Amino acid sequence: MINFSLFGGSREAGQNFSLFLSRIVLGFLFFLAGWSKLSNPNWSAAGYISGSKVLVGFYSWLSQPNILPIVNFLNEWGLTLIGLALILGIFVRVASFFGIIMMTLYYLPIYPPANGLIDEHIILISVFLVLMAFGAGKILTLNTWVQTRLHPAWHKWID
Repeated sequence: MINFSLFGGSREAGQNFSLFLSRIVLGFLFFLAGWSKLSNPNWSAAGYISGSKVLVGFYSWLSQPNILPIVNFLNEWGLTLIGLALILGIFVRVASFFGIIMMTLYYLPIYPPANGLIDEHIILISVFLVLMAFGAGKILTLNTWVQTRLHPAWHKWID
């Protein structure tokens, strides 16, 4: 049996451990995805969004030469910062919100997915919703340190 004393030592400890592990794993997934795009000067979202089957006008607009660099920047840094926020456990709800938006924007160009309506984007959206709903930013995080430096109005968005 696993000793969850670091997470409270009770039945709730297993839940906290699961939330913590989900947050960290998803954080590393997003951080590494973003970092791989940042470290490749030839990377562009153009190939992915040019094959859109739905909202063709919207994704065509995103792939215009004057808009695409902004899309690339938001994609690279969005993934990286969402991952970093999840790893550190700060602004988890905000990071999860933007993660849901990104995964929705990733899902729509490939709709319907080859394997049915549920693919990795929908699963990641579900994990982000769980992280938001159950306060995963309260478990082994830098929240306390950050909260002492922010206006109280921001506290609900940190965890």
